Amino acid sequence: MARYLGPVCKMCRREGTKLFLKGERCYTKCPIDKPMGAVPPGQHGRRRSKATEYAKRLREKQKTKRIAGLLERSFYNYFDRATHEPGKTGEALLRFLETRLDNVVRRLGFSTSMAGARQLVSHGHVFVNGQRVTTPSFGTKVGDVITLSDKQKGSMRIQRAISVQIQRQVPNWLELNPAVIDALGRSKDLPVDLKDVKVEGTVKLLPTRDEMSYPVNEQFIVELYSK
Repeated sequence: MARYLGPVCKMCRREGTKLFLKGERCYTKCPIDKPMGAVPPGQHGRRRSKATEYAKRLREKQKTKRIAGLLERSFYNYFDRATHEPGKTGEALLRFLETRLDNVVRRLGFSTSMAGARQLVSHGHVFVNGQRVTTPSFGTKVGDVITLSDKQKGSMRIQRAISVQIQRQVPNWLELNPAVIDALGRSKDLPVDLKDVKVEGTVKLLPTRDEMSYPVNEQFIVELYSK
């Protein structure tokens, strides 16, 4: 699947807000926190004019695409699917994005960023119900068990990411293996020996709108595509 390979901090500057595309770095070294950080990139970045109604809707769509790490064709395909779902189209769209395997891997704490989660999946380090899945866009469903490979669970980087997520709390619609929480929660020195512990999580429920990690106005996206 095609993906953006350019500088990601420019995308945050373009949207004027943190999109958390670099994981933990966004909490400590984000350009947005600097005095000129929220100025759009480019020679004429300072000349930001008043946004039109169309521009406001376009920016919400672009922001959502960038958080999800998708290009236009893939994003629109999700919107098209959402129009055939019962209930609100905007919420259905975000639910499709939220339950993608790469996002579930990130929300469980196996990675601090979407790009890192996508790499774990595409490199074959993630299993769903015991079967290796290498497609980041794989749609998870209630009851699915997502397991990290034995090769990766001893990684300092991954254990640190899980520890951070435990502190920030795993969302209610997911459940991380309590043995992992116990092992990493009571040890201050990483990495921890997890040889006898399965690093896995379960999709307990479908996420509600409040539990989704997309701080956007999804109705603007629906209105934009409905014109």
